[in-house]
Amino acid sequence: MKTQKERMLAGELYIADDPELSREMREGKRLARAYSQTTEDEGATRTDLLTQLFNKIGKNGYLEPPFHTDYGRNTTIGDNFYANYDAIFIDVAPITIGNNVFMGPRVGLYTAGHPIDAEIRAEQLEYGYPITIGDNVWFGGNVVVNPGVTIGSNVVIGSGSIVTKDIPDGVVAVGNPCHVLRQITAQDQ
Repeated sequence: MKTQKERMLAGELYIADDPELSREMREGKRLARAYSQTTEDEGATRTDLLTQLFNKIGKNGYLEPPFHTDYGRNTTIGDNFYANYDAIFIDVAPITIGNNVFMGPRVGLYTAGHPIDAEIRAEQLEYGYPITIGDNVWFGGNVVVNPGVTIGSNVVIGSGSIVTKDIPDGVVAVGNPCHVLRQITAQDQ
C-alpha cells in the first residue's frame, strides 16, 4: 500500500493531513519564512536557505522576498532564475523550471487541485499534477499556472494570464484562459 506522500507524488488522490507530509510541509514553510525575513545584506544566508529549501536551484537563482511554498523540495530550478515579490509555488507535485526564467510580481505555480465532487472533497482528498517550464521564459505579473501545465521554451506569458493548458515553444501567450497570441519572430529583436 502506498504512503500518502507516494500517492501525492504519483498524482493520485491523497490526504494532505498525514504526519510525514505535515512534517515536510512545516519544514518547507519554515525555510521559506526564514528566507523571507532576510535582508539584502544576507546574500550567503539567502543562498544557503534556498539550497536547503529546493530540490535544486541553479547558479544565480534569486527570489525577492516574500516567497511562499508548501514543500520546496518538490521544486527544481535551473540557472539564472529570478522571481519578483510574492511568488507562490504550491509544489505538492514536481515543479521543474528551466534556465533563464524570469517572473514578475505575484506569479503563482499551483500543482495542487481538489476533486469537483463535494463528497470526495469533504473527505479532505486532493491531488497534484506537475508543472514544467522550459528555458528562456518570461512571466508578467499576476500570472497563475494551473496543475499539469507544460510551458515550452522561449515563451512570454502576459500579465494577469491564467494558464490552464500547455503552451508551445516560441510564442507570446496571454489571457484568461491563456492562449497563444502570436509567434515570437525576428522582428521582436
